[in-house]
Amino acid sequence: MATTSDITVPLPGEGALPAVLVTPDGGTGPGVVLVQEIFGVNAYIRDVAERLAGEGYVVLAPHMYWRIEDDFVVEATGPDDLPTAFAVAGQHQPEDGVADLGAAIAHLRERPEVTGGVGIIGFCFGGSMAYLTAAHHDPDCAVSYYGSMIGANLDVADRISCPILFHFGDQDDFLPNEDVDALRSATADMANVDIRVQAGAGHAFDNTRNPMFSNPEAATAAWAVTSAFLARQLRS
Repeated sequence: MATTSDITVPLPGEGALPAVLVTPDGGTGPGVVLVQEIFGVNAYIRDVAERLAGEGYVVLAPHMYWRIEDDFVVEATGPDDLPTAFAVAGQHQPEDGVADLGAAIAHLRERPEVTGGVGIIGFCFGGSMAYLTAAHHDPDCAVSYYGSMIGANLDVADRISCPILFHFGDQDDFLPNEDVDALRSATADMANVDIRVQAGAGHAFDNTRNPMFSNPEAATAAWAVTSAFLARQLRS
């Protein structure tokens, strides 16, 4: 059975990053930094952490809004939950998040439970942050699910040297297909980039706890690719 605990990650010169650490039943494994949606480290993100731990990973899920509101969480189930989350997400500074996630990667690499590589995976807001972190730090791999800020930050794509997997839906109201096409163009010569698009899927299709977004068929198909990718990159 996986073990969950609350920890803090020391940050250079400005306090500590609060996070949830989930270790697999065996106690050790490769590391994965898991980056939340705009709703914080809620029940869905904890589900994903358990999912990853069930596959043998040591998972660190930082509370990304800690500078704005400690332990901010919305258990999102419908459109009424969006304004509160957008209000907090709008105050988040991406450069702070990238620095925090760089520290989280370094922290996992130093933990005795972590054997193998350390990757990063993020969803929605977290998908964007995983992409930006891969461009500025050195994870062994990265997985980005429907990161809506990617289109506005294509200028850093060529800085990514690690293997990176992108997931999108082609019916995403928050992320136009043109942004996906632009990402394809920007990374056409990069052998480390894999872009997957789920037909008929909208935004946040992996979130099984939110009926407004959930698409179990797309989620299952994308996770099969993600699971194989992480195993290939982090267990070798």
